[in-house]
Amino acid sequence: MIALRALEPDDLDFLYDLENDRDIWGVSDTLAPVSQHALREYLEHASADFYLVRQLRQVVYTEINGLPVGVVDLFDYDPLHQRAGVGITILATERRRGYAQQALELLKKYAREVLRLHQIYATVEHTNGASMRLFRAADFRRVGIRRDWLRTPGGWADAVEWQCLL
Repeated sequence: MIALRALEPDDLDFLYDLENDRDIWGVSDTLAPVSQHALREYLEHASADFYLVRQLRQVVYTEINGLPVGVVDLFDYDPLHQRAGVGITILATERRRGYAQQALELLKKYAREVLRLHQIYATVEHTNGASMRLFRAADFRRVGIRRDWLRTPGGWADAVEWQCLL
């Protein structure tokens, strides 16, 4: 079982490893390594009000040992339409254990019951089969395709749009 929690100053090393994993840069719009200094500054402001900064990051951790295994993000919060984008990253060493699906279900509940969002959405590169299966299993509906939307090392890739009404 996993749970979600707020970011803590002690998460610096975990975030440093996660943010500097080049294998996930393509799905996180990252082009360069992130310094510990930049992450330390980020952690100092990470507790800012969701409604003010319009984003929220929570740590996914195992309840057995309390170790972080990933993060979930809500971003681009739109207060008028009560929606936000969703991102999820699980450490490469912790994938294929069901953590992403559990975390997404917890995030959906939090978004619905605490933040009172009407919907959440995700953009997934069409070749990312694991993410496509994840969002389908989490009752997201595939609502469209954006052609040549994402620039990848191999050229341009289509993006699949997913939506979940809460």
